[in-house]
Amino acid sequence: MPDDAGLQALREAARLSPDNLPLRQHLAGQLLAKGYLADAEAEFRAALVLSPKNPEIITGLAEAFVRQSAYGSALAALEPLLAEPGYPPRAGVLAARALAGEGDLGRAAYRYFEAISREPALADPEFAARLNPPPAPPPVPQPPAAPPAAPPAAPAPPAPALVTPQPGSPLAPQSNAEVQSSGLTFADVAGMEAVKEALRVKLLLPIQQPDLFAAFGKRAGGGVLLYGPPGAGKTHLARAAAGELGAAFVNVGLADILDMYIGSSERNLHATFDLARRNRPCVLFFDEVDALAARRSDMRQAHTRQLVNQFLAELDGVDQNANEGVLVLAATNAPWYVDAAFRRPGRLDQPVFVPPPDAAARAAILRILCRDKPLAEMDFDAVAKVTEHFVGADLKGVVDRAVEAKLQQSISAGRPIPLSTPDLLAAAQSVRPTAVREWMATARNYVMHANDSGAWDELMPWVKGKW
Repeated sequence: MPDDAGLQALREAARLSPDNLPLRQHLAGQLLAKGYLADAEAEFRAALVLSPKNPEIITGLAEAFVRQSAYGSALAALEPLLAEPGYPPRAGVLAARALAGEGDLGRAAYRYFEAISREPALADPEFAARLNPPPAPPPVPQPPAAPPAAPPAAPAPPAPALVTPQPGSPLAPQSNAEVQSSGLTFADVAGMEAVKEALRVKLLLPIQQPDLFAAFGKRAGGGVLLYGPPGAGKTHLARAAAGELGAAFVNVGLADILDMYIGSSERNLHATFDLARRNRPCVLFFDEVDALAARRSDMRQAHTRQLVNQFLAELDGVDQNANEGVLVLAATNAPWYVDAAFRRPGRLDQPVFVPPPDAAARAAILRILCRDKPLAEMDFDAVAKVTEHFVGADLKGVVDRAVEAKLQQSISAGRPIPLSTPDLLAAAQSVRPTAVREWMATARNYVMHANDSGAWDELMPWVKGKW
């Protein structure tokens, strides 16, 4: 308990009046301001019981977590706020600090710059420099040696002509994204046969069989919006699509596009599309695309709407052949926040639901995750039965925990001990599925109450089922 008379009095008053929300909230804020972080956390938790959705209490609790370096707990506390449009800017800054603490500087930069664009008073130049460090200064030129003798003055050369930078030239805008090659194929993706077939027909076959598609006036290129719960394998699927085609793969992160200076984000986006066009056939993958393609009706700043307009223009291309051979894959956990203009034909016109894996798919995922490990006789179907509602990321966590426990046994025995079915079953008991239930609850709200256009009819069988 803090040794402070004023705080002691507040604590006693809160003890005598435990349901007084303003008193508890004031006490928590005072404890936080004076650095009593563990006590502040306890008081914010007590206040949250009285008012579970209070944004000020949630952000106060998150700040207590961040200052105690409990970054995962801070992000978990802030998640309900960040899922709503127009969330408090302070919550965005705290999320940025938590993400930076976990080493995810790309997402941290997006959260920070988006928050301060709405409330500049929250800006922290020192933290911003950590997210976007300035380029190294050029080397200081050394003074030249004294010339032997001055030659006769020559006439001044004519002024150079103004040169327009060409794509790929050193003067052209450069993309922060990088071209990669993918070693994955659809054989490395368990289940999701309907999703893989949709990608084959929409994106892969026009490049693999150009003459056939040209006979019907179909060009290679186009866009698909992958959506579904977190951890279901959207990024893994995009890499596999690039590997299946043998195409270049450009994974675009938010930090590659977003910039604090007006106009820079649009230039970064244009440079990224130019990079893909120079390396066609190319799979251009945008993760968390709702951050770059949010509904313009929800935006308060004109310059943030310009980024959406630029994105739409790049998808259309300057002419009908501009994006031929460029396959645009975008992924999001919140498709209802993506501007409806992106679903127009010729853009991201085919939303594809990436569902949580069923039992057969979970068993196949476990086989892939365990294929390079020493194994005893395995019953992956038994493990799949006890991991209902687990997505691919959750199953990887199960395998990782089982491997860690088996490594400890192997170190003690001095030899590798094969992984067995009981090891996976024991690990599955200690891992809880992540956000699938919460995501399905949110999806149900949109399907049942905000689906006049029929955009989310594909989700109807899922939200009416056991979820």
